[in-house]
Amino acid sequence: MTAKVKDTSARPESAGGSDPAGMRRSVGVGGALVIAASSTAATSSIGIGLGLMAGVVGLHLPAIMLVAFLPVLAIAGAYGRLNRVEPDAGSSYRWVGRLLNPWLGFLTGWVNVVGTVVFMAYTTAVTGSAVLQLLGEAAVHRIGGLSLDPDSTLQSTLIGLVVLFAAALIAVRGLDLAARLQQYLLVFEYAVLLAFCGYGLFAGDQPLSPEWFNPFAIPSLQALAQGMVLAVFCYWGFESVFSVGEEVRTARDASRGGFLSLTLMMLLFVFAGTAFQRVLPLGELADNGAHGLTYFGTKLAHQPLAALPLIALTFSAAASLQAAVIPTARGMYAMGRDGTVGRVWTRLHPRHRTPAAGTLLITAIAAVLALVSLVIPTVGALISAAVNAIGIVVALYYALTAIAAAVRFRALLRTAPGEALRVVVAPLLGALVLLAVGGYLAWDFYRSTDHFALAADNGWFELAVVALMLVSGLPFAAWARWRRRAPYFLPRPAGDAAPPGD
Repeated sequence: MTAKVKDTSARPESAGGSDPAGMRRSVGVGGALVIAASSTAATSSIGIGLGLMAGVVGLHLPAIMLVAFLPVLAIAGAYGRLNRVEPDAGSSYRWVGRLLNPWLGFLTGWVNVVGTVVFMAYTTAVTGSAVLQLLGEAAVHRIGGLSLDPDSTLQSTLIGLVVLFAAALIAVRGLDLAARLQQYLLVFEYAVLLAFCGYGLFAGDQPLSPEWFNPFAIPSLQALAQGMVLAVFCYWGFESVFSVGEEVRTARDASRGGFLSLTLMMLLFVFAGTAFQRVLPLGELADNGAHGLTYFGTKLAHQPLAALPLIALTFSAAASLQAAVIPTARGMYAMGRDGTVGRVWTRLHPRHRTPAAGTLLITAIAAVLALVSLVIPTVGALISAAVNAIGIVVALYYALTAIAAAVRFRALLRTAPGEALRVVVAPLLGALVLLAVGGYLAWDFYRSTDHFALAADNGWFELAVVALMLVSGLPFAAWARWRRRAPYFLPRPAGDAAPPGD
């Protein structure tokens, strides 16, 4: 018998109201900013991402972060305007499905979830590695007969899993509690970053050069494309605030939180990139990718002060695990509400009104994937394999969201040309840039080798990860369309079409 699901697309909360049976609106603009900033995880991106990017773009970290910021800022304009007229836990999944095509919308939601789960899996290892490094700084090198190794994916993953499940339990407790905890972690992280990077700008002995800020000096088109994807990955996460749009008090609070966090991230990335290049020669910067922030701290200070960047990295990785599971569970909640996945994802905690079942399920799936990733023997290789793949996928669903916004608000081209530049033209240009960069990098991966190997530096393996993220969603979409007969895929009534402008 074919299962039929009630159409829940017309919900009072989609218009920004409050549904007593749904999630609570417990977060203001400050909490929205904290959630977006924690999801972006600037400290983790700086700690492990700058070294990886330096190996690609050389001494042009500030330039690549500035260039990548422009299309992402344009995409943020699309997210903000769509959220103002239709706040939804599904965000891009919902908007792309309504405005472009439900299959594209489902895949947008799917790759967002899959990409975040992959991110959680490798961040689990990063968190555990940071804890092991802290133990090493405290002269704890062995436990029983076991020698502790921060670059051991097995040890790092097992320790990180403990942190992952603790973060998930706090997320179940409530969004307001999670935001308050992350607020304290962010204050410490940013204080450490600003102090060390500020000192590094003055104490570093590498000559400051205007070429660091010149994107035209990046050595090749391939380096520019891969650097852009890595930089977009660093900015990835600001949109998580729109996944909790139904729990933020007003739609404008969510938009302000997203824009503020994105701007703050750009300033931190440029500031840190400049400081790193003042202190570390290119070889040292590239060779210490997975431990870049820790190495940077040891070059500037002696113990115990040199341990502060490592502590900040540990806090950031732990906070980003929690910040990742929160919007992902909300995305699956929206998909369950639309009948495209099982109803188990819509179960709310009876007291805290959070998607508790989805939060724990997402955590369990990420834990399994983290254990599967043990076939890649080192943390550094695992990070490299995941970041490139996720970066391409993120570029794709950012672009689709921008195109959806352009379709939704296209009438503004006639009625309000100035506003149309921000919510139609700029997002479309940003989408074209991201699609071009992602497409070029995928082509470069394809031509970089003539065989498949289970290795982070094998181009076909990188492409296989991207393809798996995309293709794995098709059977689930087909099941939802023809077996569940989810209303999300059914033709909409003639009078229910979204207006072209606002």
